[in-house]
Amino acid sequence: MARYTGSSCRLCRRENLRLFLKGDRCYGGKCAFERRAYGPGQHGQRRGAKYSDYKIQLREKQKVKRIYGILEKQFRGYYYQAERQKGITGTNLLVLLESRLDNTVYRMGFASSRTQARQLVRHNHFLVNGIKVNIPSYKMKSGDKVEIREASRKVPAIVEAMETVVRRGIPTWIEVDKEKFVGTLVALPNRQELTIPIHEQLIVELYSK
Repeated sequence: MARYTGSSCRLCRRENLRLFLKGDRCYGGKCAFERRAYGPGQHGQRRGAKYSDYKIQLREKQKVKRIYGILEKQFRGYYYQAERQKGITGTNLLVLLESRLDNTVYRMGFASSRTQARQLVRHNHFLVNGIKVNIPSYKMKSGDKVEIREASRKVPAIVEAMETVVRRGIPTWIEVDKEKFVGTLVALPNRQELTIPIHEQLIVELYSK
């Protein structure tokens, strides 16, 4: 499976936005974006103020890909799927990304970052509706339940994530029973509930060219 293996902090600096790619570390004083709030590379501090429309659209697409940890081919597939659905293409795209299993695990507080959630899913730590699922891109539906396997409930990464989730909170469309190690996707989120600073219409404009 193709994946990004470079510096996560470099991506935040490139997008000029804290993307919370390293979990709880991003909330502390060690966050590289806070210490070096300028672009990476030799010319990072000479970030230009003039952006073409294409560059603005491209940067928005790159930002969303990096937030959800998806590479170009898979992201483009999600876009075309969103385009075929009824409703607003941009909103459909965000809902599809939010309905991924790895993102749902992260939102429930069972992992401190989406990258960590993807790894935990791959390592068979979760059940979906009582069935083992180890595919990070598995599409969740309203009413689906995610349960931490009994043998995995003392994994340090999961325990730490459940203790520190209060920093970011659990969204309104998800319910979590920490005592039973179960989370429920009550409903798919609507656009108003997604507070991530994303301008999805720019992505639609980019792919529509």
